[in-house]
Amino acid sequence: MNHIEGKFIGVRNTQIFYQAWLPEGDVKAVLPIVHGLGEHSGRYLNVVNHFVPLGYVVYGLDHIGHGKSGGAREFVEHFDDFSDTFTQYMNMVKQWQPGKPIFLLSHSIGGLIAAYYLLDHQAEFQGAIFSAPVVKVASHVSKTTVFMARTLSLLAPSAGVLPVDPSTISRDPDVVKAYVADPLVFHGKTTARLAAEMLRALIRVSAETDKITLPFLAMQGGGDLLVDPDGAQILYEKAGSKDKTLKIYDGLYHEIFNEPERAVVFNDIETWLAAHI
Repeated sequence: MNHIEGKFIGVRNTQIFYQAWLPEGDVKAVLPIVHGLGEHSGRYLNVVNHFVPLGYVVYGLDHIGHGKSGGAREFVEHFDDFSDTFTQYMNMVKQWQPGKPIFLLSHSIGGLIAAYYLLDHQAEFQGAIFSAPVVKVASHVSKTTVFMARTLSLLAPSAGVLPVDPSTISRDPDVVKAYVADPLVFHGKTTARLAAEMLRALIRVSAETDKITLPFLAMQGGGDLLVDPDGAQILYEKAGSKDKTLKIYDGLYHEIFNEPERAVVFNDIETWLAAHI
């Protein structure tokens, strides 16, 4: 496969890093990745190594404030900073791969970004794949924390409010060790402004989920301790799509692409994609 990297200027004059992995032969379809909170596009090599040899081209950008992109870590002025930047990137991807079917692949907070984006742009895609989508406030996040995030967003927007326990991302200890040691992963607390903007986006997505009508596959680890597993079920039930599939993997943690059973997960995605190209 061929690997390329580049940068472009996104919202608020911020430099955005992107990369792509292309198959040696013809491109069957395009898989843009929308990564999760605090991480970066380079953590999806399991996806790359499975799907690129099958003829898929995988594209990924690092969100503003993440990975190799510019911006304060895990901070945005407005949630649309994510979606507006992604719009710029998708405009480039469509020029690079004209006429190819595009399937949006998202994980965690990336699922919220993807759902938010699809409310206005779903006609651009053949379908979407959601992994552990954040479409409701997790049960371990208290009302006090929600109130504090909203208040601090105005008074001290850069204050940290929500930590992530690395041990909850995967049952594979090597994955956890690599995550902890990764210098491109942000290991601090999510800023109050970003937390408040995520809540605002959740409110819109929750109110307008029925507007999502494209074919999609929602996937969720049943043992997820970071994202409420009910979120994928809610997305599945509330979306207006006639063609929708829900897969729950008993016992799997948050990052189903990095779990020991990931071959089963990838096989399910492969089967779903083949039926929708």
